[in-house]
Formats: sequence, C-alpha cells, structure tokens
Amino acid sequence: MSVGIVMLVHDAVDRAEQVARHWAREGCPVVIHVDRRVDRETYDKLVSDLSDLADIRFSVRHRCEWGSWALVAATQTASELMLSAFPDVEHVYLASGSCLPLRPIQELRDYLARHPRTDFIESVTTDEVHWTIGGLDAERFTLRFPFSWKRQRFLFDRYVKFQRRIRFKRRIPADIVPHLGSQWWCLTRQTLSAILEGPERRRYDKYFSKVWIPDESYFQTLARQFSSNIESRSLTLSKFDFQGKPHIFYDDHLQLLRRSDCFVARKIWPNANKLYKAFLFDEPVSTSSTEPNPGKIDRIFAKAVERRTQGRPGLYMQSRFPREGFENGKTCASYSVFEGFSDLFEDFEGWLGKVTGARVHGHLYGPERVEFAGNQTLFSGALCDSADLRDYDPKGFLTSLIWNTRGERQCFQFGPRDNQEISWLMSTDTNAQISVISGAWAVPLFHSNLNFSEIRREAARLQRVESAHLDILNSQYTKARVRIWKMAEFIEAPMEPLQTIIDEIGVRSTRRLTEVPKMSDLTGFGQFLRNLKNQGMQPYLMGDFPVENEDPRRLKDRRRPYLVR
Repeated sequence: MSVGIVMLVHDAVDRAEQVARHWAREGCPVVIHVDRRVDRETYDKLVSDLSDLADIRFSVRHRCEWGSWALVAATQTASELMLSAFPDVEHVYLASGSCLPLRPIQELRDYLARHPRTDFIESVTTDEVHWTIGGLDAERFTLRFPFSWKRQRFLFDRYVKFQRRIRFKRRIPADIVPHLGSQWWCLTRQTLSAILEGPERRRYDKYFSKVWIPDESYFQTLARQFSSNIESRSLTLSKFDFQGKPHIFYDDHLQLLRRSDCFVARKIWPNANKLYKAFLFDEPVSTSSTEPNPGKIDRIFAKAVERRTQGRPGLYMQSRFPREGFENGKTCASYSVFEGFSDLFEDFEGWLGKVTGARVHGHLYGPERVEFAGNQTLFSGALCDSADLRDYDPKGFLTSLIWNTRGERQCFQFGPRDNQEISWLMSTDTNAQISVISGAWAVPLFHSNLNFSEIRREAARLQRVESAHLDILNSQYTKARVRIWKMAEFIEAPMEPLQTIIDEIGVRSTRRLTEVPKMSDLTGFGQFLRNLKNQGMQPYLMGDFPVENEDPRRLKDRRRPYLVR
C-alpha cells in the first residue's frame, strides 16, 4: 500500500522541508504546493534543499488566501500531479506545512491497507454542522462572496446583508447535496481521480468557486458523489477554540499528542523544537494497530475552552477581564452582609465572630476608612484601609477581598452611611447573603448629642439612601439571598432571625443559640421617632414603633422573648 502526501505550504518553509523529508524518507511520494505569496528566493531554496529526494515534486503555484477558491485550485493541481507522477499511490493524504506526523509512517500504511476502499473525509450536511462559529451554514452555498472576509470585512458584511434584503439566492446544482467538513482528508485514488476527471468538473468548479470557504465543502460534497465507502472523520488531529480558530500545539503538548493516537496533528508552532525532534528525529513510539481516537483528549480541550471563555469564578485579572454580565460568578465564595445589626446591637462583630468562627469586619465601605477585622490597616492581598483607594474601584475592592480570602467566610457591616456603589454588585451576586434591619441607622442618631434640626436632616438623608438601596434588593434582578426585617418587628423576637442567619453561615456547633448580643438601650426611641414626625420628617422604615410610657423595668420584661431557656 502506497500513500502519497499532498502538502500545502504557506509559511514556516524550513519546518515544511523537514516534514517533507520525513515523509519521503519513509517511502511516501510527496507533492508540495507553495503559496505564490512566498518569495521566489525562499521557494528556490526549498526546491534546492529537497532536490536530493527523487519522490518529491512541486506543483504549479497559486496565490492562496484564507477562504478563497485558490486553496481548492492548489489542492487540485497538486493532486493531479500526484496521480500522474506516482501511479502506484492508492491513497492521497492532504496535509499542510504545519502538520506533523505523530506515529510511524508504516502504521499509517498498515491502517490504510486494512481499509483499501475507504475514504477518510469529514462530510456532513449543513443541518448537522455545529462548528461554524459566527459564520454561514446553508447561505455559503446560495449567496455570492466577491469580497474578502479577512481584508474587506465591512464590504463582505454589507454585501451579505444586501443579498438577504433582496432575497437573492444562487441555484445549487440539482445533482449534489452540499456537505461541509475539515479540509484535511485522505481519499482513495479511485475517488480522487473521479472528482478530478469527472465530466461535470467544470460545472462544479464554476459553482464552488463562488462558495464561501470552498476548501471546506468542495471535496466534502463531491466525495459523496463518487465514493462507495466514506468514513466521515479526518485522520488528522485538528482542534478549534470557541472562536473557530485552530488550536496551536506547543512543546508542552507532547504527551497530549501521543495520547491522541492520531496519525497527523495540525497546527504545530514552528518553534516547537521538542515536538519536531520527538516525532521526526527520535525513535518512533509504536502504537501497533491502535485506532485513531482524538476523543480521548476532547475532555482536556473542552476544559480549556471552558476556562478560556468563563475563567475561574470570581477572578478578575489583567489578562482576562470579563465583560459585565458575562462573569463566571461575580465573586469566588460566599460572604455575608449585615445592615443595621451593628447599630442595634453592641459589639455585634465580636459576638458574630465568636459564634460562627468567620472573619467579621466592620463597615468596609465606611466614609472615613475601611474597617477591617481587628482594626487592621492592611489585609490579605495588600488591601489597605484607605477610603480613597477603595473608592477608586469599589467593586474590585470587594471581589479582591473575597478572592484573597477564599476558604474563609467573610462578613461585614453595611449601611446608608457607606459607599452605595456596590449595591447592585451585592444584590446580583449569588454568593451574597444580605440581612437587613431597616431603619436601625436611626439608633446612633437617637443616642447622638446633635441638635434636633441636624438629626432631622441627617435622618431624612439616610432614609432616602436606604430606601433606594432596599429598592435594589427587592428588584427582579436580585440573585442574592436577602432577608429584610423592619426594626420594630425584629426587636420583638430577634432570636429566630439570628438563628436563621447563623445556620446559613455555618456555625462551629449545631446547638441552638441561647443568647443574643446586648441590644442598645431603646428607652424613649418611640418618642424620638414621633418627634421626627412632628418636625416634618416621616420615619417609615422602622415599622410601627410604639411610644413607650412605661418604666424601664416593664420594658425589660417585654423584651424577654429574645432569650431562650
């Protein structure tokens, strides 16, 4: 069984010379087509360097451009020379100058000898195609494409839209069904000669010369006309990324390529010295009669595509900064946000850290500084407590904090006095657990020593800010776990909501809570709210807070439900 190799060479001519010499040294006739865009001096040197090998020929050169008919014409010219110059060739293998044989050539001969009448060419109908990323499927056969997709993209797109608008359609020859597939095939002499010597070739060539990317459809379609047995797959390992661009193999892909058991791989980086040495010059690694199985490494490529398109959850970096709304998770781990708790309870951060074992911060977005846990000035990942630096990129500050401390639960306080720019980030983050006691911001005002006119203005401002924040948390776009209590209903029985929050965080012990942190003294708070209302400010976020006229001892007895015995 003799196998002829047709090589299409566009660049990296020195590597193509090494590969062609390897094929010829192993007894395979080689016909090389060199793109006319390669300068004459380089071409002449290649011809001279390979002149010592009798079974290497050079075909007439065409100026080839991606997606153009010239690629098919170059393949036709080289294949015709192969069939006429080497009558003993029974299979013709199409490869490029960047292809690299992965297995001993004798194993390829033996494999084709076991399939003497089989054509190995990927050939599927347009309805079954799933790999045309951002391209055209059936329309590539019915529209005209006089403009280059790479060099004249604007004209290409406008002309396609124009043809769609006027509903222009070319007529597909009635005796063919368009098929698509990889341009790297291995055809029997009978099938290839029937395609090249068929009486309808001129008509087919005229039609396909106006098809977009004809090298992916010409032989794939006509092989269905003349072949008696098609294996719709390529013997060449050729992988593509999510944009439809071919994966390039480097030196560190050596073991991966060996595991594929394919006969040839494309596309090899020209400077991958380790790969070229291993497969062209070292002792070949025999795999006996192993069937080519690129599916063995598909999982690795699928993971690579997933990592390339989605990245790691919550990771933002210079080399891959995701578009807003297309992140693979806004943050990398769960965290908890408490709004109003530190206003209502004394030393709430210390109590929460003791109960949960989590890292509990103060107001990370406070107006004066970043209140890290333990009053630190620097935190993980060189985050500092400067409010100015934090506010330069508030969202990046939070995502960096969660990324730098992954593995440890982070909790922090938030309120209407803080920078509100992260409200939408938190509300749309599935990792966020947000607990709100609305109106609790009034407690510090109640205990302050400000003039009442100043208190009224500040209360009105804070209520507007919190109201807007609550609208965000209640919007249809919210994905965080949000719980909101009005202050009046929360202080009636604080134990149950606190237990729920602690259970979601994940505490060290599964025992029920027996006490809550010390609540601020609220004696006279109801009258304080009534005074605000009488001064023209309507405090509605606190709920229905009664005016207490009882003595402190009776108030103390009324708050007993939040203690569990």
